[in-house]
Amino acid sequence: MLKLNIKNETSRLRAVVLGTAQSNGPIPKPEDCYDPKSIEHVLAGTYPIEADMVKEMEAVAAVLKKYNVTVYRPKVIKHCNQIFSRDIAFVIEDKIIRANILPNREEEVEAVRYLWNQIEDKDRIVLPPECHVEGGDVMPHNDYIFIGTYSGDDYADYITARTNKDAVLAIKALFPEKKVKAFELRKSNTDPRENALHLDCCFQPIGTNKAILHKNGFLVESEYEWLLNFFGKENVFEITKDEMYHMNSNVFSISENVVISEQNFTRLNTWLRQQGFTVEEVPYAEIAKQEGLLRCSTLPLIRD
Repeated sequence: MLKLNIKNETSRLRAVVLGTAQSNGPIPKPEDCYDPKSIEHVLAGTYPIEADMVKEMEAVAAVLKKYNVTVYRPKVIKHCNQIFSRDIAFVIEDKIIRANILPNREEEVEAVRYLWNQIEDKDRIVLPPECHVEGGDVMPHNDYIFIGTYSGDDYADYITARTNKDAVLAIKALFPEKKVKAFELRKSNTDPRENALHLDCCFQPIGTNKAILHKNGFLVESEYEWLLNFFGKENVFEITKDEMYHMNSNVFSISENVVISEQNFTRLNTWLRQQGFTVEEVPYAEIAKQEGLLRCSTLPLIRD
């Protein structure tokens, strides 16, 4: 049996599910895309090709193996985009919670069934159907659980709104001892620079007390201010709208002092090194064209 353990985003990683870009399927039609950035690249003729994305993901697998992390991969489903494993489930403490994701992505869940079956029944949680949630919106942070959400009346109009209030309440009920804090995110179906698809597109904790943050990703300024004060201004790396568009907040921590980051994130990577982090740079710019990056394509199962 797999004994899960995730208390935060940065403790030493021991086991993770890394998505796969194999048999990724044809270039989608604009109307079949799930986010504005993918649409932009489909229309521009710059949508990533499978061979490039496979290469990028193997670079991440190599870094994880270098740090002796056990890496699980989803079973390959023909012609299915299975890159973003964070969307299908997430772990808090010793529980795995299946994400209620866009209905036409159900088969992605089946591809990790072999792992699900290795987890004790009592630790597998399936939320009621009215709870919409994806792992990119959920961040355990020790005593806290941070959740990105959108609760506008027009929720149903946004394919980019992935986590609703029902899910926030359900997670609160599951973890009564945790402080659950929800953040309203800015949504756009058409402009990727005005769209925080998930909380990890505009915020992520790193190290023991630091964070990457993008103010415009938050709809409510006081909620952004809360995070700024929680981490302390001197510990926050504030990213620009352009850096958010390129997914600079979507790095991935192997430990409190080792971060996997995209090789083109010059300003961020320089700052991380100045703060004493070891930065493992990988090429991930092709995958980023689908509005997801390193955190989105990893599903941590065990951290120390």
